[in-house]
Amino acid sequence: MSVYESILKGLNEAIEYEKGNVQARTAKCTVSPVPDFSSEEIKDIRLGFGMTQVTFAEVMGVSVKTVEAWESGTNKPIGAARRFLSVLKADPKLLVKNNIISA
Repeated sequence: MSVYESILKGLNEAIEYEKGNVQARTAKCTVSPVPDFSSEEIKDIRLGFGMTQVTFAEVMGVSVKTVEAWESGTNKPIGAARRFLSVLKADPKLLVKNNIISA
């Protein structure tokens, strides 16, 4: 199927849905709340990986100053950084499994 045909098929499905001729597939899921992390917890996560603040900042995609501010309690991580911290805490092997760092 070409890109054009795929787009056309999707548009036709959308039109049929709007007319009430087809039902949309749905899936329900529950999303856990994004946890908060204290400055000590952030430092513990970093040290658990044996990383310097510089390396941890690279992994997190933030500046070293940001990591310093998190660990000193001056600032707190928000949004995606908090979610990523929770994933790192839950699965310490994640960075190696996903080739973010080498063992």
